[in-house]
Amino acid sequence: MARYLGPKVKLSRRVGVPIADIPKHTARRQLNAPGQHGYRGRRPKDYGIRLIEKQKVRYHYNILEKQFRRYIEEASRRKGNTGELLLQLLESRLDNVLRRSGFVRTIWAARQTVVHGHVLVNGKKADKPSITLKPGDVITFRDKIQNVIRENMESLAGHIIPSWLELNPAELKATVTATPTPDQIPFDVNTNLIVEFYR
Repeated sequence: MARYLGPKVKLSRRVGVPIADIPKHTARRQLNAPGQHGYRGRRPKDYGIRLIEKQKVRYHYNILEKQFRRYIEEASRRKGNTGELLLQLLESRLDNVLRRSGFVRTIWAARQTVVHGHVLVNGKKADKPSITLKPGDVITFRDKIQNVIRENMESLAGHIIPSWLELNPAELKATVTATPTPDQIPFDVNTNLIVEFYR
């Protein structure tokens, strides 16, 4: 499957917001427009505004376009606000739950940890980052990766755990206690523009 393997900070600069909560992305100078003088050219039209909003979410959750379209279709099939349901589906992904729990620094590290088979969901090996977790699901780790996870957690001291997750740092265990709501998602995005983009 195709993956973006280039510089990640370039993605943050392209959409104008940090797509990862690490200093490299959140530094003020990194959010200037690409180019020596940050020249933007003309203002984007309606299509461009919606495209940038969609790309923000794609980059933040590290998802390809085809997969993102499937999430849009799934959210539109369900009852309720399509934009809110879309964010719930994306937040409930296994790789994102690892990031929100503070076990890893970035979504790319979370993906690698899952793909390499280090993560257990309800005691069973889970090697697909896109697994959707439900309330009651428990995440643990294999013995060989636990030291690395502890080091990550120490480097992320002060990381705020969302209220829909319950963390047990001593046992390196996280439990999903509820479905995330839009106000619990620490990423500012206008989901209405994304839904309009696909109409």
